[in-house]
Order: sequence, then C-alpha cells, then structure tokens
Amino acid sequence: MSTTGRPAAERSILAWMREPLWSDDEARFEELALALFAHQFERCGPYRSFCERRGATPSGLRHWWEIPPVPTGAFKEVALRCFPAERTVHTFRTSGTSTSLRGELHLDTLELYEASLLPTLCRFLLPDLSPGQPEATILALAPSPAEVRDSSLSHMFGVAIRELGAAGSGFFLERGALLVDELLAALDAAPPQRPLLLCGTSYAFVHLLDELERRRTTLRLGAAARIMETGGFKGRSRSVPRASLYLALEQALGIPLERIVNQYGMTELGSQFYDGVLRDPESLRRKLGPPWARVRIVDPETGDEARAGQTGTLVIHDLANTGSVLAVQTADLGRRIEDGFEVLGRQDGAEQRGCSIAAEEMLEGAHA
Repeated sequence: MSTTGRPAAERSILAWMREPLWSDDEARFEELALALFAHQFERCGPYRSFCERRGATPSGLRHWWEIPPVPTGAFKEVALRCFPAERTVHTFRTSGTSTSLRGELHLDTLELYEASLLPTLCRFLLPDLSPGQPEATILALAPSPAEVRDSSLSHMFGVAIRELGAAGSGFFLERGALLVDELLAALDAAPPQRPLLLCGTSYAFVHLLDELERRRTTLRLGAAARIMETGGFKGRSRSVPRASLYLALEQALGIPLERIVNQYGMTELGSQFYDGVLRDPESLRRKLGPPWARVRIVDPETGDEARAGQTGTLVIHDLANTGSVLAVQTADLGRRIEDGFEVLGRQDGAEQRGCSIAAEEMLEGAHA
C-alpha cells in the first residue's frame, strides 16, 4: 500500500518501523508525537473537545507526555477516528458479552498496525530467526481472522503466520472448541531444529492443560519451543494465577519457565509489549516494547509521574495509533522495572469512572 497522500508524520512513523535496526531516539519520538497530536487534534472532533477541556492544544504543548491520554473506556462510547467513516477499512473490537458495549478501534489502513507488530514480535518472541532461517512453526490457540474478523489478537496471529509461518503453522481453535488432536499432530510434525511458537490466550492454555491431563499425556517440545500467552480471565468462570499456569505448562509441555512469555496488548493500541526473557534472559522479567511507544506509570489521582517502584496507572503513548488517538490511559496498574514495566492487575472501577467523564466531554465534539 502506497503512503502517498498520507500525513507526513504517518509516513515518518512507518519509515521508523521499517528500519532494520531499532533506535530508541527520544528526540525523534517527541517530534513525531507532537506532530501526530496536532493532526489528531485537528481531525478528531471528540478528542479535540477532550483536550480543550484540559487546556491542551498543539501550540501549547512542549513535550510528548503532556498529550492528554484518553481512558480506554471511552472507546466504547465514542468513535475516535481521524478520518471520514467511509474510509474505514477495518474495525477491531474489544471482547464482551452480547449485551455489553465493546470498545472499537477504527483503522483507515492496516499498514502501520502490521508494520509495528511484526518487528516487535520477532524481537521478543523469535529472536533466533535469521536470514538463513526466516520461518518458524507458529501454532495459535485462537480462532482464525476469518472466523473473528474484529479480533486484533487473531489478526496479529494471522499476520505472524502469513509472514513468518513455516509449513504446518495454523489455528487450532474453531467455533469455541480447541482442536487438540490436530494440535498434537502439528506439534509432533514440527521439525525439532526450527523455532516453534505456541501462542494463545491464558484461557485457551488452561483448556489444553485440562485435555492433556484427561488424556494422561505430557510432552517434551524441545529447546526450540517457546510459549506466548496473553489476556486474563475476565468474564470467565475459572481463573488460574499466572505463576500456577506457567508451572503447569512447564510440567505438561516441557517448556521451561524462562521460555514462557506474556504479551501485554489491547485492542485500543497498535503496538504490543512482551516479557523480555527471550531477548534478555539475564535481566529481570519485565515488559518491553518498540521505540515508537512509551509507557508512563502515573499516580491515578493526580496524573503525575509515579515515584520509582511506586504502583500507578499505565498510560501509553503509541505512534502506531495514527488513525485514532496516540495517548491511551489504561485501567491497569503497574510499576517501573529497569527499562520496562510490570503489570499488577486492574484498578477497580477505573474504566467506568474514566469512561463516564471522558465520554461526556467527547460527545460534545462528536459532530465537530
């Protein structure tokens, strides 16, 4: 897809994502973030109303962290897009029940989303890929994008399989059922010397463990295997602590704890974050992400930067969010660890409070 006619900041962000070597350039990030904010302030009426309520305008900001973040709950109430609705090419939706509102991320291009996810996934999940071996066996415990077109996670897995997947890669959850026989056959057929990525939601892995236990089966997947799990158990009838889940996966699949990676992402963002254990095994487990995204830990009451080691709300500035808003305030708590962060869980009531306030302010500008 050509970038001709796209905003200059978007073209520069895409070029950064495609560079072969990552450069954690603070000056570059700030320049692009402020330029993208100016574009979003001009083109997205609801967001402009939200920012004006806070006295934030493109001419008045000097640093990227001054860009007002939107609570994730607002994506359930307001269409936050910087382009005409008829130019929407794809919409991702958050998970939810048939009666609950679902947050939506509207995209006028998938190019940046995919340009962001691929190098990040390779860096933190497949650092052993090389030009001489550019493929991995990727087995996803998730439905395919064809089945759930509005799932950002299934789309991410689909892009990874399309661009990096060797023969035998695929999806092993269909119409809510885990295809255990097919998965076991794929695991057995995977060449032992080729990188193997088994990825899916926490809940899907619990079902796999249950089925292996029922069959009284354990596996030893070898040194080239690794697991990526993501998501929690919100809305599920059963919950398993992450430490217990990892121990059970190690025992059932033969993949050591240091090769099990948690991914932190959300529908409202274009970039993802991963445990750095495969990339940097000697350091503490913490979440790391691409250089075109920044994570702040802020005091939930004041919005000020949290002190070192202090628990706070995660606020993410993501340049991959060109078509919506680049600054997002999550409902998650975390703390800084070295050059990354740790996710500590949900802040009770944060999404509801943030949504009610933000949506009211934004709806005033929804038709601007």
